[in-house]
Amino acid sequence: MNGRRDPRVSLIAAAGLGAAVIAAALIAGGSDTAVTAVAGLVSGLLAAVSLVAASTRSTSVHRGEAVAWRWLAGGALTWLFGIGVRPVAAGTAFVLTFADLLLLVGSLLLMIGCWLTAVPPPQRRGVFRQATEAYLGAASIFAITWALLLGPMAERAEDAGAFYFTLALPVLCLLAACAVAPKVAVSRAANRAVGLAGLLVLAAITMAELATAVTRLNGEQSPTLVAGLVAPAAFLLLAVAPWIEEGSRGRVPARLRAAATPMPVVAATPYALVAAATVVVGADVFARGPALTIVVASVLAVLLVRLMVLMLSADGLRNQMAISERQLHQLAADTGDVVLMCDNEGTVQEISAGVEETYGYDPVELTGKSIFDYLHPEDVPGIQVQLRRMIEDESPQRYGTCRIECRVRAADGTWRPTESVATRHVRHEDLVLVTTRDVSDQVALRNQVTHLTFHDGVTGLPNRAYFEERTREVLPRASRPAVIFLDLDGFTGVNDSVGHASGDYLLGQAARRLRAAVRADDTLARWGGDEFAVLLESGGDAQLAVDLAERLVRAVSADPFRVADRDIALTASVGVAFAEDETSPGDLLRNADVAMARAKGLGGRRVEVFAAHMHADAVRRLEIAADLQRALLEKQFVIEYQPIVDLATNRVTAVEALVRWCRGGTFVPPEQFLDAAEETGLIVPLSEWILTEACGEVATWRASSWDIGLALNLSKRQITAPGFVETISAALADSGLPPSALTLEVIEEMLVEDAGDTVEKLSELRELGVRLAIDDFGTGYASLAFLRQLPVDMIKIDPSFVTGLGRDETLTLLTRTIVRLGHDLGLTVVAEGIERPEQLELLREMGCSRGQGYLVARPMGAQGVDSLMRTNLTSLQNTA
Repeated sequence: MNGRRDPRVSLIAAAGLGAAVIAAALIAGGSDTAVTAVAGLVSGLLAAVSLVAASTRSTSVHRGEAVAWRWLAGGALTWLFGIGVRPVAAGTAFVLTFADLLLLVGSLLLMIGCWLTAVPPPQRRGVFRQATEAYLGAASIFAITWALLLGPMAERAEDAGAFYFTLALPVLCLLAACAVAPKVAVSRAANRAVGLAGLLVLAAITMAELATAVTRLNGEQSPTLVAGLVAPAAFLLLAVAPWIEEGSRGRVPARLRAAATPMPVVAATPYALVAAATVVVGADVFARGPALTIVVASVLAVLLVRLMVLMLSADGLRNQMAISERQLHQLAADTGDVVLMCDNEGTVQEISAGVEETYGYDPVELTGKSIFDYLHPEDVPGIQVQLRRMIEDESPQRYGTCRIECRVRAADGTWRPTESVATRHVRHEDLVLVTTRDVSDQVALRNQVTHLTFHDGVTGLPNRAYFEERTREVLPRASRPAVIFLDLDGFTGVNDSVGHASGDYLLGQAARRLRAAVRADDTLARWGGDEFAVLLESGGDAQLAVDLAERLVRAVSADPFRVADRDIALTASVGVAFAEDETSPGDLLRNADVAMARAKGLGGRRVEVFAAHMHADAVRRLEIAADLQRALLEKQFVIEYQPIVDLATNRVTAVEALVRWCRGGTFVPPEQFLDAAEETGLIVPLSEWILTEACGEVATWRASSWDIGLALNLSKRQITAPGFVETISAALADSGLPPSALTLEVIEEMLVEDAGDTVEKLSELRELGVRLAIDDFGTGYASLAFLRQLPVDMIKIDPSFVTGLGRDETLTLLTRTIVRLGHDLGLTVVAEGIERPEQLELLREMGCSRGQGYLVARPMGAQGVDSLMRTNLTSLQNTA
């Protein structure tokens, strides 16, 4: 508590004090008029003050409530003044005094306040209905009062005009009370208690004024004390009502605060009063004088008018319902829907003509038959449950409508997918209205979209998304499933040579071959590009998966593919991975991909089964690739030069540029990063940097009158890179190195793969004046053919031949043959890998032109080459 006094306590205490004052006046023995006046003044003032205070001080009162309470306060004050003036005006000769007018105005203000406190229910009634019901209620009450009380007094009255004028005020108060009573009774407002208290005040004023009128007609000065205290007592309740309501808001549930008298009870009240009035009046209704006759006649007239209005409204509603029904049928016909009416057992009572166009049935033929006879047997139990729930449940707003998806048998025997809406009939609870739509086209379109989403448009096989989803479904429940990845070797050049359309046609042929090779329960999908994947749901024995993988390799490479009037021979690289206990779907697919990459890296046309070290190697290659990219940016690469010596004169004729990677102060062997650079494409910028640096260095040496050449190795990616020839030409021009001083080396395998494009680009370089050499000569299988097609200047004998010189007669013979072949073709022959003196002696004896190796000179930096250029190799002379 904060120490502040609650105003509700003060006002309720004031009401109690007012009651005490009235009781004191009674005990003191004052006149009835004085007691009534005091009671009226005290209670009216308390009511006005209480309502104004509640409307301004209460934080829970809405603005509309505050306005209504101020109207009630104004009515209480006006009535208070009327009560105060009435004793003064009682001695006048007028039937209705100024005080009566104040009392009438006060009653009207109270009526407006009561009206404003009421919040109507969602089902509002029209003004005409409210007015007629108010009049019927007031007229019925007046008729009963007339028959029981006022009729005999009217017969004894000497002045009929004065008699009726005297009754005017209570009659008008009665009309005011009856006008607001229905609205206040059904109100759902939180301040409903205030409205009811105001209505009670109006009723009390009506009773008090009726008592006053009867007193005047009897020639007495004032009504009885009990009749005079009815209105003050009601005003005391009105004074307390807003504060009691405010104090109970936090404790009474909202649903109880908002509860109201049911609408049917309120609507029936005027007619019950009419019935009661009819019983009271009886057969001699016209014997009590013209007033009762007029009232009864007016009641009958109002009832007749009301009945006529109801009939017209009902007829209008019937017409509107008929129009709506026709519009509904027309709408159903326009949209192609079938509308039918059936009973709770599913028997068709009525069906629209659209059933003949949609399903091929005559409407007359279906009437009287069960709809379940035309539904798919698998769908019937579920539909029966839905309809039973909708029909039997007591909450129509919940189960009044249900959606049904099922298959309907058409007259041609086909099953049509449909969507239906079943609704309980508004007027007939034993009937169900069903609207059915054929959705065959939508289902077909949805299936087509699903197929396109999960299937490849080129091969017709499931696509990668479907394969991944299928793997996730199978892996938890299958017994050691396996995944096979397959890549078509050599497919890259197909699109370039015969076009993408022919390439897609080839992929379609490959898909048909692979589909014929797999088992029926295996999932074959196109993974992407020229890669395919197979999921063996029941891998079981590992040998079965390996056998299937080898069968796929044979299916691809057995016969050439016929594309664009030419035969194209392809092979396949296949990787196999098996699921272990803790293998996730993503890891299983990755493992198969890694195994396939290894098979391709080993030359293709082979099957590799995944092992743990393959993944480690793949990760290491990725790490090396990232480090390579960083090394390019940080310039961690250096160039070393290995001299090439004229074996006859012991003079250095050229140097071969070799790249070295210095990572953290340690040199990384070339075999550990060159393959990764080739795979990632970093070999292209790396080779361009080597070319620029080496050309500039050798050009500087040549500017000092050193006749020395430069040899560089070319990679496959470097040759196929865009602008390859232009890059070589630009490097020569920028450095000033003559093209004849540059020798570019290629291995035999590069001449075999993509021979046309490679030979074309090398020929362009040859036209620039650049010299060409075949590196590692003798290890390939197409060298002689390309020696005739490509103007080669030099061949370099592979170190594997030089290593066996003097120890292996076969290798010695092969080396001698290569040297003789080079001389016969007019080519310069260079022997690589010279490490022992006997190798050098034999090569000189065979007539080999040049050589390089650790015995001749090790790779060295640019400063080492500077000193080597000016002297003969004395070590060579000594070994000679």
